[in-house]
Amino acid sequence: MEPSEYALMDAAEDHMWWYRALHRRMLDALADVHGSVLDAGCGTGGLLARIRRERPDLRPIGLEWEHAASRRAAAKSAAPVACGSVNALPFADASFDAAVAADVLCHRAIDPALALAELRRVLRPAGRLIVNMPAYGWLLSAHDRAVHNARRCTAQQLVSDLRYSGFVEVRACYWNGLLLPLMVLQRKILARRSGVSDVAAFPPWLDAMLHGMTDLERRLPFGLPAGGSVMATAERP
Repeated sequence: MEPSEYALMDAAEDHMWWYRALHRRMLDALADVHGSVLDAGCGTGGLLARIRRERPDLRPIGLEWEHAASRRAAAKSAAPVACGSVNALPFADASFDAAVAADVLCHRAIDPALALAELRRVLRPAGRLIVNMPAYGWLLSAHDRAVHNARRCTAQQLVSDLRYSGFVEVRACYWNGLLLPLMVLQRKILARRSGVSDVAAFPPWLDAMLHGMTDLERRLPFGLPAGGSVMATAERP
């Protein structure tokens, strides 16, 4: 991403509704995981810091391509952070009990097939992979261009990619579905030519309302058939 987008992320990820919702779902998916966890493409370290706060039993390690962001992630989280590419992970085979890739495989600098092969390589047998991706190619917008996203996908596409890469026990679901109509309005109509991302400080009342909608959706006893994001879990055989 551009340095300006890293700065926005660094300032927003501890309190912005979107990051809080994403990190909560990542932690839910790690609920029964123990041991070492790789945050592949950790950005400025918000998820690493939250894992450290809420799961002190885990041993999180970050990886980030951009040098300044990797230093900021290490300072923010007090976790070790390596500098390198998800396309060629600088870790030994079978190093981790779990790995997360939160809106990483969508970036234009990433080769998804290479990255998934690398993530499979560094996981231990029965290790868990958690992937979050922006949903639906038709939703590509000014936001995606600003953060260098080159792809969005459906749940079916993500499941297919994970299985093709050798993962098993693959499950995927959409989320952020209650807010999908507002996302379409913002991305495709209101800000279609803005050239800036949606990462920003929201008025407290609006941020609380948006986060409340994501939290309500998370507590539903059923999944929604559509959403602005798709999250998958899988295992290395």
